[in-house]
Order: sequence, then C-alpha cells, then structure tokens
Amino acid sequence: MSKTVVAILNYNGKPFLERFLPLLRARTSLPGVSFLVIDNGSVDGSVDFLYSQFPDVHVVRLDRNYGYTGGYNRGLQGADADYYVLLNSDVEVSENWLQPLLSLMEGDGAIGACMPKIRAYGARDYFEYAGAAGGFIDRYGYPFCRGRVLSRIEQDKGQYDDARPVFWATGACLMVRAALYRRLGGLDEAFFAHMEEVDFCWRAQKAGYRVMCEPRAVVYHVGGGTLPNNSPQKIYFNYRNSLYMLYKNLPTRQRRRVLVARMSLDGLSAAVYLLTGRVSFFAAVVRAHIHFWQKRRQLTRSPDTDAAIQGVYPKSIVWQFFVGRRMMEGW
Repeated sequence: MSKTVVAILNYNGKPFLERFLPLLRARTSLPGVSFLVIDNGSVDGSVDFLYSQFPDVHVVRLDRNYGYTGGYNRGLQGADADYYVLLNSDVEVSENWLQPLLSLMEGDGAIGACMPKIRAYGARDYFEYAGAAGGFIDRYGYPFCRGRVLSRIEQDKGQYDDARPVFWATGACLMVRAALYRRLGGLDEAFFAHMEEVDFCWRAQKAGYRVMCEPRAVVYHVGGGTLPNNSPQKIYFNYRNSLYMLYKNLPTRQRRRVLVARMSLDGLSAAVYLLTGRVSFFAAVVRAHIHFWQKRRQLTRSPDTDAAIQGVYPKSIVWQFFVGRRMMEGW
C-alpha cells in the first residue's frame, strides 16, 4: 500500500488550521494517508492548538520562518512516504479530493507531480488565481493558467475538465513523488517563497517526468493568506524569482536572449507602476532586478537535457492580453 503524507506549512495561521484542518481529516479517508503540520516559527499559538486539539497530527516545529521552500525541505526530511502532498493552510478540500490524484500517480510512473483543480474559496464557481486548472508559461517565462491569464479569471463551467499535462502545478496543492522530491533536492531555498513550484516542475520535466492537472479533484483556496496579492513584497518575490527560474532552467543557447527580453518587459511594467503612482511597486521591481544580478551566480543551474518540455506557450501572453485582448484559447 502506498503511503502519502499530506503536509501543511503553517506560519501564524491558526485561524486557517481551525477552519480547514477538521475538514481535511474528515474528507481524507484513504488508507496509508497521514497528516503533517510543519510550523515555520509561529507565535500565534498554532502549535499549542495542534497539540491540544489534534494530538494524532504529527507536528514539526521549526525555530524560525524558513519560507515556503526551506520550511517544506526541513519538515519533510524525516517523512517516510511514497508521495508528498504540499497543501496550503488556507485550502478547503472537497469530498474525495485525494483519490483522483493518487490514482493518476499510481497509474503512470512517468508522472512526477500533479495538482487538482483550484477554485476560489470566496467565489466557488470561479477558478482561483494560484493554479486554476493547470499552469503554463509563455516564451518569456510569464506564468498563466487554464482559467486565469494575468488578472482575468474565468468562471468554471467545465471547460477544462480534461486531465492533461501542464508546465507547472500549483504549490497551493502539489502532489509529488517523494523519491523525485529528494532526487531534485526539494524546493530551491534561494526562492524563499513564490515561483518555487514552477522552478521545481521545470526541473522535474527536465528530469524526464510529466506534470499533470487532474480536474476530477477539486479544492478551494482562500489565497493571499500569508502575503496579500497587492503587496510590494510579493511583487518583489515574483519578479526576482522569475529571473532566478529562467536563469537556472533555460537552455544555454536561449538564456541570454530570453533574459534580455524579459528584463526589458519588466522595465516597461516598472515604468507603468511609476507613472500610475505605485511607487512602492516600482521600487519592488528595481530591487528584484538588483538582487537577481547580485545573486545569480550563486544559483544552481539545472543541466541542459533533451527531455520534451510541455506547457510552453510560444508567444507572449502580455501581448495577447493587453493588445490581442483575449484569453489563451485551447490551453
């Protein structure tokens, strides 16, 4: 029987644990499944709450906040399992959410990671920003999803109910083979938070595995529970980590050309922030670029491979969105 560890990373998220952990336990009845909460140095009483209310849930208590990447890497070190499910604390799972994901992974050893369909907790018939129905990137490394392109989010009408390969699976609910997680060294801690799952899935594809979205599984994500979407710090992480990801994973022959184009596009968006009075956002983009140039040579580049990479849109989603005024039909 395969063993699965459902791991929740917590940082001062006691209200989410109170709301969603009972539902997770009640709606996850498969044999061989255990629950793990990795606490990233919370000071809100989360750990005492878990000890008193959920004594059967294993808790790994870290001494400080190591971010999404460092928290999971440390917390999963001693987890004996065939599969890990990295689950955000602000996610409500539906009935029978795990079985379709497990069946998908068990049925094909070439699938390294997968995700469910992600709907919005506050608007339950709409997709949620962080994952929707599977993630892709365009030729310049901008991520988008089936059901979410930049700021435009679709209503879920069953239009993406086919299980299919994607470029990346969301870290809000990411199922991964434990052996692959260990083989790839886990999540890259240089990222701290944001875009790390895209980097991981790119490395998994380069290692010869596929990444899938299985829409028969559904979860509901609050989103922005740790860092609001309009936060300058989130802008900083997304811009910096996008450059990290491209620098690490692009084939050598493409790296310079794509990075130059991407940084030029980032410069245009920074100018828009400045001209519209969002000075803190402008400063976040500038800081992200400075730190990328300072830190890039400390990153571990993944080797060039002949593996087929799926889920790369050959055009620019920025151009299609702002000029073409359309979603990515067919993706």
